[in-house]
Amino acid sequence: MLHLIIQLVSGALGGNGAGALMKKLSLGTIGNSIVGILGGGLGGLLLGLLGMAPAAGSGDLGGIVSSVLSGGVGGGVLLGIVGAIKKALGK
Repeated sequence: MLHLIIQLVSGALGGNGAGALMKKLSLGTIGNSIVGILGGGLGGLLLGLLGMAPAAGSGDLGGIVSSVLSGGVGGGVLLGIVGAIKKALGK
């Protein structure tokens, strides 16, 4: 459960960070956060499906870092995808 919470929070931060870097794809703070949270959860899920997720209940530093990275990257990537789709549909 701890790793999921870390992934969701990291996803929100990753989504907002990606929105700050890619201004044209940004969805605003709330939109970036929501998409980032979803991306963080999906990033953790994909990591688990690939067998690289930290063991449940493990609170070691490696597992926490893995959760932060998967959540942050997942949030940023999903924001880029959703932002690009929104921009393409807006033309």
